[in-house]
Amino acid sequence: MLRIRKITELAHLYLRLNVKEGEQVIDATAGNGFDTLFLADLVGKSGQVYAFDIQSEALAITKHKLNEHGIDDRVTLICDGHEKIDLYIQNKVAAVIYNLGFLPGGDRDITTRSETTLNSLSKALPLLKNGGLAVLVLYPGHGEGKTERDHLLKYCYKLLPHDYSVLHLRLINQPNEPPELLVIQRNLFGMPGDA
Repeated sequence: MLRIRKITELAHLYLRLNVKEGEQVIDATAGNGFDTLFLADLVGKSGQVYAFDIQSEALAITKHKLNEHGIDDRVTLICDGHEKIDLYIQNKVAAVIYNLGFLPGGDRDITTRSETTLNSLSKALPLLKNGGLAVLVLYPGHGEGKTERDHLLKYCYKLLPHDYSVLHLRLINQPNEPPELLVIQRNLFGMPGDA
């Protein structure tokens, strides 16, 4: 039986069901490295993870985790904003995850912002292979997180259903504005000009 304890576990479940060994994926917000480590395990030795973070501290934590597990060779760490995703990645990817908000245990004033996240997502969606996923963990429990969630939902409502399917999940009986999940899948039949 599936037990829903944390929305991040659901995010990982969707990724586990869709990402295969040997594929390329993106962690748009490396943070403390948990998603990067998870993705590196999913893609295996022949796959590749691109992990972004603007904080070198976050990437150092992520690198340490990867080294501990001996899988740092399948991850490229990028100290830059995820809104510059198109400068680093041009190939099709199976998935991208955004675990938004601030670095747990870090400076709460350094947080993801709706402008850069929307910019990044608009560049990441065309990178998805047919059937690929963008998974976003949203944190509306703080001011910028609520703004970011609201802007992302507005953006997703405008995505054409022929091109993308969007799922929005919330734990409605939890206190204090719990995290939410957006899952965007690029439709399998693709778009004109796609391989």
